[in-house]
Amino acid sequence: MNPFGEILVGVVMLIGLAGIVLPVLPGLVLMLAAVFVWALEESSAVAWGVFGLALLLAIAATVVKYLIPGRNLKEAGIPTSTLLMASLGAFVGFFAIPVVGAPIGFVVAIYLMEWRRVGRQQAWPATKTSAGQAALSIGIELAGGLLIFGIWFTAALTT
Repeated sequence: MNPFGEILVGVVMLIGLAGIVLPVLPGLVLMLAAVFVWALEESSAVAWGVFGLALLLAIAATVVKYLIPGRNLKEAGIPTSTLLMASLGAFVGFFAIPVVGAPIGFVVAIYLMEWRRVGRQQAWPATKTSAGQAALSIGIELAGGLLIFGIWFTAALTT
């Protein structure tokens, strides 16, 4: 692949990383697509090995980002309905307040749902727990994305 093509792949991967942190774009999917295009252009065993490893890492990160926080939330007694409303709150917040609206909508929705469910005194601790687990989920996905980027970057430099 020519240097411009590799730079373009790298830029798409960086956009994918940004999409993980600010969930506007499907970050890992963008990164996998970029590695796939790179592997198609390179057409080497190493490139396809990198794509295979990136695919496995993306699948693992996606599974783990739901399993660990989900288990922690279940242990804390946070119901699924609260999380569904939090997701809806994040969606509405994203459009109501550009850029920062999604996390604000997420937290406000959790607080309101938990206030209704357990009362004012326990609503804030439940909100902090839920928000912390959402951050953990993003961190897990980001770690997977950074590993994918690092593996691709190393392979791109050495091939």
